[in-house]
Amino acid sequence: MRVFKFGGASVKDARGVKNLISVLEQVGHQNTIIVVSAMGKMTNALEQVIGCYFNDKTQLQSAVQHIITYHNDIVLALFENKNHPVFNETNTLFEELKSFLITNKSPDYNFVYDQVIGFGELLSTTIISHYLNLKGFNNNWLDVRQLIKTDDYYRRANVNWDLTQQLITKKVDTNKLNITQGFLASDKNNFTTTLGREGSDYTAAILAYCLNAESVTIWKDVPGVLNADPKHFEQSQLLNSISYTEAIELAFYGASVIHPKTLQPLQRKEIPLYVKSFLNPTANGTVVSKTEGILPKVPCFIVKQNQVLLSLSTLDFSYIVEDNISEIFNLLSKYKMKVDVIQNSAISFSVCFDNSYNNLESLLLHLKAKFKVTCNDNVSLYTIRHYNPKAIKELETGKTVLLKQMFQETLQIVTK
Repeated sequence: MRVFKFGGASVKDARGVKNLISVLEQVGHQNTIIVVSAMGKMTNALEQVIGCYFNDKTQLQSAVQHIITYHNDIVLALFENKNHPVFNETNTLFEELKSFLITNKSPDYNFVYDQVIGFGELLSTTIISHYLNLKGFNNNWLDVRQLIKTDDYYRRANVNWDLTQQLITKKVDTNKLNITQGFLASDKNNFTTTLGREGSDYTAAILAYCLNAESVTIWKDVPGVLNADPKHFEQSQLLNSISYTEAIELAFYGASVIHPKTLQPLQRKEIPLYVKSFLNPTANGTVVSKTEGILPKVPCFIVKQNQVLLSLSTLDFSYIVEDNISEIFNLLSKYKMKVDVIQNSAISFSVCFDNSYNNLESLLLHLKAKFKVTCNDNVSLYTIRHYNPKAIKELETGKTVLLKQMFQETLQIVTK
């Protein structure tokens, strides 16, 4: 059994869907389960729908219509027969989305987010499954929400591994070509949950673990795992092989090619992960497996933007001790801040984090009651794995460094 994951960039239009067929023709499709993300930028577009739902109802209909038009254009380009069932099935999903936005009574942003955002994956897999059948690739469309069960921590749900294993073993026919959604799951009440942004990679790993797959392949618009994101760094280099440990380090620090949670289940069963280009599917790409370090061994650059840097000190200039640190972390946890860097001295404590739940103002109100607080928002966090003096100099040139931290193999700096 193999697991293939196709991201939104690979199926952003009709041409991309047709290319998915080409990839399967070149690398085979027997005993395979395909995990697909929302098409193109549809996750962002659905986030706009959610934003309008809460903040600007006058723009809600227009935002929903954009979703409908985008997918209808792709369906019309793929299916000549206007009586094909795909038209009814996609229309049913559009009506379900509109109905939820009318009938929902929950004021919980995170709950609403998960119920709405999942329509991207449901639409993409419905369209692609029908197109695969049209082209002779008979497949089973699976609702991943009936396979992966989680708690109700909406937008970053935790997997119930025992129940998920039972359901996947029972419901997935490994002798056939299957297609399902990335990113999505469901809680005990069958409400949709999500596994975090870029969680489709994690979905592929969960399925691979539970199915004892021989491999996972993530199909990207890059030739493999690069030592730097070409969107942010001028020069980048392909990494041919990476150990699980090294890949987990890179993912932890924010490397965008591999989701942070993806690697642990694969490592436990030593399932190799391939990252390949959907534009050149027969090229070697990058393999993550039970090996040592990275090859070639070069500095790896990672950037996280739109971060928040807080610097804290006690109001009476007393030491920052265990009780203070414990209180700070309890508040960071309470307000769902994802911490990326911490640094402390005798009388100060600095922390850099991701404010993805938009709870910064509430956190600051709590902290200012006891601490002197300096807040820098919209900062960038840069990480270099396997740094050298040249790499550090190149990174710091032209930037204002607010925080710098060096370890044996890792350098992190926060810049404005």
